[in-house]
Amino acid sequence: MVMQRHHLTRAGIALALCLHHLVSAIEVPLDSNIQSELPQPPTITKQSVKDYIVDPRDNIFIECEAKGNPVPTFSWTRNGKFFNVAKDPKVSMRRRSGTLVIDFHSGGRPEDYEGEYQCFARNDYGTALSSKIHLQVSKSPLWPKEKVDVIEVDEGAPLSLQCNPPPGLPSPVIFWMSSSMEPIHQDKRVSQGQNGDLYFSNVMLQDAQTDYSCNARFHFTHTIQQKNPYTLKVKTKKPHNETSLRNHTDMYSARGITETTPSFMYPYGTSSSQMVLRGVDLLLECIASGVPAPDIMWYKKGGELPAGKTKLENFNKALRISNVSEEDSGEYFCLASNKMGSIRHTISVRVKAAPYWLDEPQNLILAPGEDGRLVCRANGNPKPAIQWLVNGEPIEASPPNPSREVAGDTIVFRDTQIGSSAVYQCNASNEHGYLLANAFVSVLDVPPRILAPRNQLIRVIQNNRTRLDCPFFGSPIPTLRWFKNGQGNTLDGGNYKAHENGSLEMNMARKEDQGIYTCVATNILGKAEAQVRLEVKDPTRIVRGPEDQVVKRGSMPRLHCRIKHDPTLKLTVTWLKDDAPLYMGNRMKKEDDGLTIYGVAEKDQGDYTCVASTELDKDSAKAYLTVLAVPANRLRDLPKERPDRPRDLELTDLAERSVRLTWIPGDDNNSPITDYIVQFEEDRFQPGMWHNHSRYPGSVNSAVLSLSPYVNYQFRVIAVNDVGSSLPSVPSERYQTNGARPEINPTGVQGAGTQKNNMEITWTPLNATQAYGPNLRYIVRWRRRDPRGSWYNETVKAPRHVVWNTPIYVPYEIKVQAENDFGRAPEPDTVIGYSGEDYPKAAPTDVRIRVLNSTAIALTWTRVHLDTIQGQLKEYRAYFWRDSSLLKNLWVSKKRQYVSFPGDRNRGIVSRLFPYSNYKLEMVVTNGRGDGPRSEVKEFPTPEGVPSSPRYLRIRQPNLESINLEWDHPEHPNGVLTGYNLRYQAFNGTKTGRTLVENFSPNQTRFTLQRTDPISRYRFFLRARTQVGEGEAIVEESPALLNEATPTPAYTKNHVDIATQGWFIGLMCAIALLVLILLIVCFIKRSRGGKYPVRDNKDEHLNPEDKNVEDGSFDYSDEDNKPLPNSQTSLDGTIKQQESDDSLVDYGEGGEGQFNEDGSFIGQYTVKKDKEETEGNESSEATSPVNAIYSLA
Repeated sequence: MVMQRHHLTRAGIALALCLHHLVSAIEVPLDSNIQSELPQPPTITKQSVKDYIVDPRDNIFIECEAKGNPVPTFSWTRNGKFFNVAKDPKVSMRRRSGTLVIDFHSGGRPEDYEGEYQCFARNDYGTALSSKIHLQVSKSPLWPKEKVDVIEVDEGAPLSLQCNPPPGLPSPVIFWMSSSMEPIHQDKRVSQGQNGDLYFSNVMLQDAQTDYSCNARFHFTHTIQQKNPYTLKVKTKKPHNETSLRNHTDMYSARGITETTPSFMYPYGTSSSQMVLRGVDLLLECIASGVPAPDIMWYKKGGELPAGKTKLENFNKALRISNVSEEDSGEYFCLASNKMGSIRHTISVRVKAAPYWLDEPQNLILAPGEDGRLVCRANGNPKPAIQWLVNGEPIEASPPNPSREVAGDTIVFRDTQIGSSAVYQCNASNEHGYLLANAFVSVLDVPPRILAPRNQLIRVIQNNRTRLDCPFFGSPIPTLRWFKNGQGNTLDGGNYKAHENGSLEMNMARKEDQGIYTCVATNILGKAEAQVRLEVKDPTRIVRGPEDQVVKRGSMPRLHCRIKHDPTLKLTVTWLKDDAPLYMGNRMKKEDDGLTIYGVAEKDQGDYTCVASTELDKDSAKAYLTVLAVPANRLRDLPKERPDRPRDLELTDLAERSVRLTWIPGDDNNSPITDYIVQFEEDRFQPGMWHNHSRYPGSVNSAVLSLSPYVNYQFRVIAVNDVGSSLPSVPSERYQTNGARPEINPTGVQGAGTQKNNMEITWTPLNATQAYGPNLRYIVRWRRRDPRGSWYNETVKAPRHVVWNTPIYVPYEIKVQAENDFGRAPEPDTVIGYSGEDYPKAAPTDVRIRVLNSTAIALTWTRVHLDTIQGQLKEYRAYFWRDSSLLKNLWVSKKRQYVSFPGDRNRGIVSRLFPYSNYKLEMVVTNGRGDGPRSEVKEFPTPEGVPSSPRYLRIRQPNLESINLEWDHPEHPNGVLTGYNLRYQAFNGTKTGRTLVENFSPNQTRFTLQRTDPISRYRFFLRARTQVGEGEAIVEESPALLNEATPTPAYTKNHVDIATQGWFIGLMCAIALLVLILLIVCFIKRSRGGKYPVRDNKDEHLNPEDKNVEDGSFDYSDEDNKPLPNSQTSLDGTIKQQESDDSLVDYGEGGEGQFNEDGSFIGQYTVKKDKEETEGNESSEATSPVNAIYSLA
């Protein structure tokens, strides 16, 4: 026997302990009732950061929240002077809060409100202060205009490109890119410094292949400003020769560059110093020049680099030390070295510190006559000065208080009295910053109060540890004692231990410890007491648990579980199988002292656990049941099928809302039944329709079914195994339940207008099992959302009711209650609906347009008043259309488009515009009804952009010495074309030659390239350009020559001449041979006047008068030599095909092959052209083999 036991003790629910006896102060409990009764000076709970930078596009919110009793009032100072909030219409203060709201929707400059703000929270017991909040408006100034000359530099020389970004607030993020917006590759030779400059340890010839532009990204506006790009001209001693570079072991000597020892580009000299504040990150940087590029190493004099805090960045050129402390002071040096030598730079690091807390002052609650102290200790470098304030005023200027003594960083209170409550501020400051802390002193006199419920009952299992709780509060702090059964001796010691928080702990509860315990709290103002009754219960034990058993299939094992428990506790016995709850079917019988399984099967094998539990503890015991089954090889040989249908359904235990359904299972056909599905049918609402009622395990053949009133039930059962479902059983007899009033109301109730003067109320009706009685109907009630309004009602049967003559878009309270002949359902919930909407009456005004770029604009507008919307505001819409192009004689589509801006907003962006065009725009506001009136039409132009790719690029190879290129203008010029740029390179397999560049005028559309290599192919990149820049490239490759002596026609991308491909010629020959054989067979048949059956292969209905219909054949003679009804006859008498299952187009590679009227095949080997183009001599035409086959016939 395997038995596992464990015990769980439930010692009763105890309240959270709120008090600890402290020598220096009283702690107020968290109980909201007590806190609402006690006076409390103000406490700042939320405030904005000291250095507060705001977005100039948004309203400004300066936060200040405080708590206290009475509720505090708030005031502000700005730049040290009283700030009159009521005097400025743009400034308001949130209700029951000190948060300032500065609204710029109606105009104004955020810069006018910069300054230093401080919040004051006051009530009858003191004044609390916020920190001084320095408000600044984010700035993103433009880059100053400057002319950047071409920089000439010798190859191998060092170079630094200065960025000098405009000073932003906060500082912008700097990064370098080319003017084509490609990132500059950085490595140990080329990298960006922390000051934003770009450093070259040595300049190489390839550095001149791109230009360099410094970019500044500003945080709040999310804008990027670009400086005019630098262009490098690298002077070299030797021309660029890839072959010589590959054959040479030293790249620099091959280029004629003199190798040099390192020297520092930043910082300058051999030493420097740096000051950093404690707690921030220290960043040291060394950038060196030299040939080859030097490697950088970092060291600290007299020790190792700080462990766990250092990180090398920027290719080891920067050393970051996170969260600097005073121990990180000292001398660091960077060593720059290459094979020519080394150099080092020493950086002396000094760590200073803004003030930081050692002991922050805490709130102090005292009783009259008690002593206490406030301590304010802070450290920093230099040492911070401590200043005390009381209620926001220097303590030296406050009225004298004989019970208060200031001693540097400590205030001592002696013999405090009622009326001494105040809020004290401690300001610790040095040259690097300041700290401000509020701490109130509150003097309270409160009689003792017991916070626990009265007459608690604690029940505990014998010999277990327990605790009796008695939380209390008072000022002065009360003394608490425990008594048992009214006896005079205080309980403390031995088996009892009294805690300062009011709890009485017992190490081991015994029977003799039962009784009534009283806790008494006493101070000079009175006393309070509470009683706790303790009951000690017997433990729950399983005295005989289940044992491991091995049984045969079909037998009746019994698992024992005999339990002893305390008779006053409710016992619950549950069984688990494999640690999951055991379903008690008809084969399982649970008894007082065990579990019996009838007809045990293989699926019953497993772990069985008996769990005996009460409210206070539990015990468990486990055993394993093994079932001997049929050998596996015999089971595999038996065929498995769906189960037979259940039979002999019987209804018993008839009740008002339930019935027991019993059935006899059918044969499982060698696959155990896993589930039974019970279905029902009713003959009132949906006769003949069967619905699933419930599902039960395969071990069950009887179930109690829950029923609904006023339903004439009929049941059937379906068995399920791993193979599938059985046929449904024969239905049971019918059972009619009595009617009752509905118990639920319709769901999905909603009210919405379909017209501007109505409201349609709809809901989901009750189904057949929810009606509960005859003549189901619905009571619809509605009224305007006004408690003084009167209800209207209407009784309907359909799930819909329309209320007419309603005002436009007003809220209504709606109720829908179900009712039948037996009564009404419970009172329904109230739902809010709205009457119909009408079109908005007003249009957005003050529409302003700001062009962002060539394809996007920013919109702002003044929102309409909510009263004019006449419905629920869905969105603002901007309708726009392209009125004309700034290019002459260019047709444009004036189709209207719109952009939606959901919600109540006053700004948005319209994108995907055409560059270099004139646009018109108007705005509306939209509700559920539709658009409102349109605003005045605004006109705006878009600037030039880059053009699209040329329409096409055709390549001809008239001979082996030249290639002809022809192209067309871009479909979308997006500006005034200034020319074309052609880049091309020869390639042969994976080898490519150097890229060559040609520039053309905007009117030139042809170019002839003289080949220098008759074997290689060429790849061409053609771009159009405007003043803004180059557009997207069209890429084409010259075709491979199959026969070098034969000129090739025009080619475009991805097309080859399939008429010259070997596979195509072979395929056409095979098709011609096959058709020829078929024609010979047909001629032989025709000459003999033979008959062949067509009825099986032809869908055409034959003439019933034909004498040959009966035998299913057709006499193919000269008289019948005529086309079938669905064929078409050509001019020369041949039959043309209607459709082909194997079109020659499918054998091309994307061309537009088709048949001419004479049957010839036209194959085009160019991409699709515009409608205006005519290909004429540029298409290649071949004779169709199909036409030749037809001519043979």
